[in-house]
Amino acid sequence: MIEMRLRRVAVNQTKLLLRMPQLYQIFLCLLPLLPSLWVLLHLLSADVNSTPSSASNAAAAPSTGAQLLLFTALGSLGYFMTNRLIPNIKSYMIKRGICGKDLGKKGSKNEDVDVPEALGIVPGAIFLICLIFCLVGFATNHPSKLLDLNSALLSICFMLFLGFTDDVLEWPWRYKLFLPSVASLPLLCCYNGSTSVVVPIPLRHLLMHQGSLTDLGSTLCRFVEIDHNAEGAIINLGRFYLLYMGLLAVFCTNAINIHAGINGLEVGQSYIIGCAVLFHNLVEIQSDSLSRENHVFSAMILLSFLGVSSALLRHNWYPSSVFVGDTYCYFAGMTFAVVGILGHFSKTLLLFFIPQILNFLYSTPQLFKLIPCPKHRLPRYNAKTGKMEPSKVIVDEKNERVNMTLINLCLQIFGPMSEERLCIALLAFQMFSCALGLYFRYYLAQMIFD
Repeated sequence: MIEMRLRRVAVNQTKLLLRMPQLYQIFLCLLPLLPSLWVLLHLLSADVNSTPSSASNAAAAPSTGAQLLLFTALGSLGYFMTNRLIPNIKSYMIKRGICGKDLGKKGSKNEDVDVPEALGIVPGAIFLICLIFCLVGFATNHPSKLLDLNSALLSICFMLFLGFTDDVLEWPWRYKLFLPSVASLPLLCCYNGSTSVVVPIPLRHLLMHQGSLTDLGSTLCRFVEIDHNAEGAIINLGRFYLLYMGLLAVFCTNAINIHAGINGLEVGQSYIIGCAVLFHNLVEIQSDSLSRENHVFSAMILLSFLGVSSALLRHNWYPSSVFVGDTYCYFAGMTFAVVGILGHFSKTLLLFFIPQILNFLYSTPQLFKLIPCPKHRLPRYNAKTGKMEPSKVIVDEKNERVNMTLINLCLQIFGPMSEERLCIALLAFQMFSCALGLYFRYYLAQMIFD
């Protein structure tokens, strides 16, 4: 009897140890989402405590909290559908030859294992299905947003198609820069928000002084419109603002694509950015801001996006059993561009892309061919130590230098580390940057702007 009990205890301990990595992954996945869940619970409790004043109110449109709860349920359904479909679709990808080797495992026992590529098509397709169902309910209560929903579907569907064809055909970079701007045209055509920006308080004297335009203000008035009544506090950029939003779509789609190369990083950074944007939306909804309807629209899209992305992250986490490909990067980037443009917070959106901006600026010499740029700049796996090390590129016959990416820079600063630990470090920096962006938006901005 004692031996049998000891065996049962040993079996239970073994099962617990096997589940520990899964529990650890669940904790990492829930951590960025906790602030949004907290605000969402407050919104739901506020709806429960509020009582309809009449029968006509009871028969009115569902409350914001009820709508968000429905969108959360659709996002959860998207998670289960994506998680169920990925194992089936990846076998088809291998049969069709849409697979590759994990270059980060070169020199290990898994270097010759075929890993299916372009699995971002699965969450992308499920996301579109969820969004179509959201369209039915959301457009019923918000008929003015029907055009925005259709343009969002068109832009995201276009980029999903472009990403999948890029994974199969490997488009040149000139197409990757041009086509996202074409995909953003439906968003810009239906954009009906403001094209003005608020000038920081310390810079306003450069435009107007004692009610008159300065030389700089007069020069700028040839291209933009400065509000004289606001004493230079507001500038209407007009078409230049539309140009900025078009470039924002190009940046979002490509910024995630170049900040990649290790298991879990593409989906992980997108998931964290999505959680930060969702938190911003829910805070604005809770504060009953003037653009409340736009933030509900953005939250609706992001809840489905986070559901399908978390399912993909489960399969793409180290050691990855699937590659997300450019399909997911373009799909995720355009989703952020959609919520930023149609949610009317395109300037705030950039605050959540601090690591991507730093990576782009740091990579500029290689991206513009001032320094040789190889096709893959991901870190090198050292089979002896089992850790990732910075990869290098040959500059000339005698010199070589480290590839200029944020991933390699992290390894230069903190030293070699395992691929999983490297991914966690980069995602931790992404979380810190998003928190810093929220702090700037809600605290520091009050000191710089009125």
